[in-house]
Amino acid sequence: MLHIETPALLFSATSLILLAYTNRFLTIAQIIRSLKKNYDDVKTKSILLQIKNLNLRLSLIRYMQLFGVLCLFLSVFAMLLLFFEQQMIGIYLFGFSLLSLLISLGISFWEISISVTALHLHLSDLIDENELK
Repeated sequence: MLHIETPALLFSATSLILLAYTNRFLTIAQIIRSLKKNYDDVKTKSILLQIKNLNLRLSLIRYMQLFGVLCLFLSVFAMLLLFFEQQMIGIYLFGFSLLSLLISLGISFWEISISVTALHLHLSDLIDENELK
């Protein structure tokens, strides 16, 4: 038996996750705007590749947010069904909300790994220069 309070446990975690996703989105959007200005001045392939990478990350963040919001929506809907004593449907919806959260977190892991790879590539130039000296 699932109690009505159980889906509510996801509210604070999901809200914090969505806030973190939004902050990532805003930061990347700001970086893209800055790189776009640089690209308009100096059209280099490096800047274009960085913008392409960041564009992929923006798309992933959009899906992270989508599944995070879906998690919250399904949790609320599950609570509503539990309130109206629709136990089985409420349990399934809560299960789908957990699945949505897992998908969101999985995409988040993918986006972070892209970010880390890009930073390693960015720093590899600096490391190569220091090793030559």
